[in-house]
Parts: sequence; C-alpha cells; structure tokens
Amino acid sequence: MSLAAGGASSSETMGDEKDKEGTTSKAAIVADSDAETDNENKASGHMSEGSLYTTEDEDEDDVANKIQLGPQVTLKEQIEKDKDDESLRRWKEQLLGSVDINAVGESLDAEVKILSLAIKSPDRPDIVLPIPADGKPESPWFTLKEGCRYSLEFTFEVNNNIVSGLKYTNAVWKTGMKVDGTKEMLGTFSPQVEPYKHEMPEETTPSGMFARGSYSAKTKFVDDDNKCYLEINYTFEIKKDWPAT
Repeated sequence: MSLAAGGASSSETMGDEKDKEGTTSKAAIVADSDAETDNENKASGHMSEGSLYTTEDEDEDDVANKIQLGPQVTLKEQIEKDKDDESLRRWKEQLLGSVDINAVGESLDAEVKILSLAIKSPDRPDIVLPIPADGKPESPWFTLKEGCRYSLEFTFEVNNNIVSGLKYTNAVWKTGMKVDGTKEMLGTFSPQVEPYKHEMPEETTPSGMFARGSYSAKTKFVDDDNKCYLEINYTFEIKKDWPAT
C-alpha cells in the first residue's frame, strides 16, 4: 500500500538535450529521469491483497544509482544558453511554459512544497489531508476501509528553478515488520503559478483480521540531487469500514 504525504497525474516529460559545451544541464536531464518512470512503476511494491511483504532497502539503491549531474545554473542562465539554436530554444519554451524568468530566474535551487494528500475512493468523497508544517501529523493521520479501492493524489508547488527527477518513496511497517516499499518517479517540473497534481495508480487495501490494525509509515520526496523536500512520519489504520464523516 503506497501511502504518502502529498499529488494527481500531471508529470512533465521532456527530451534529453546537451548544451554545446558538452555539459548536461539540470533541465537537459529530463529524459533520463522520466525514462526511468515506467521501470520504477513496474518495480514498486504495493501492499495489496496479493502482495503483503517486501524487504528491499530502497534508500541504499537511491545512493548507489544516483545520477551524476552537471554544474547547477539559474533558470535565467539556462534560457540564455544556446539561444541561437532554434530547436533548443523551442524545447526550453515548451518546458518552461509561461514562467516569469524575471521573477524566478536568479535562484540556483528549486523550491518544492508538498501541499496536500488526497485519498480518492469510489466508495466515498475524497479525503483531503493538508501537510503539517512540521511534517508530523496527528496519529492516526487517516483510516482506510479494508478491501477498498483507492488512489493517492499529491498536490505540490514548484518555485525558483526546475526540479529534475522528483521522486516519491514510501515505506510501511506493521508491528515492527516492513510490509511495503514503494518508489515512483513523478517527473521533472518547471516553476509555475498553479500547483501541480500527481495521482498514483489505484490500489486495493488488504482485508481480513490480520490486515486490520495500526501501521506506521515514512514518506520522502527527493530529486535527482538527492535533495529531500519533505520527509514525513505518520501512522494510519485499516478498519472494517470507513470512519464516520
């Protein structure tokens, strides 16, 4: 069960480009990041009725497979590079959309803020959970009905610069045993006024006496630089029915 802290389906995939000096820029690694998405989704474990236990240490894999990036540049510098190359210019415009370069183009670091997590199920209205500022929600943070179909939708903002290869990881434990590990590449995103949404694939919660009870979980959002934008530890419950609204 890939449960987390904050997205719906709007990741951006762009082609791989290199500047004429032979250095791969932060925006130019988009294709490498997004090309991993399908493989990441296939490999991610889900705590459904057919898959209860995983033991992989995904954090170690992240360190071992970390992409080596070129020098970091501001968004304004990225726009100015190769401005005489028409095809590259159009590609950058497509990536950046309506970004106001004068407002955000001087910062080296992207700013990503995870705003909320919505739990969507055909059985009931969406449950929208704001992300607490300290990353420590009340316990339990939410309750799920056993055997229900659901999906998670994260809402997040990107400011200052392009964030490359934003990735979501989640680990779940029950009575001290790790029962789920999930990793998904969300994509590469440019700054924009409106928040992004990313919806995870639909899953089904396990059911039965042994599935019910309290779980603990840890969720992280990191980029290709292994910069962590949110780490949140929380608990949730699986019960026979949804809580009363």
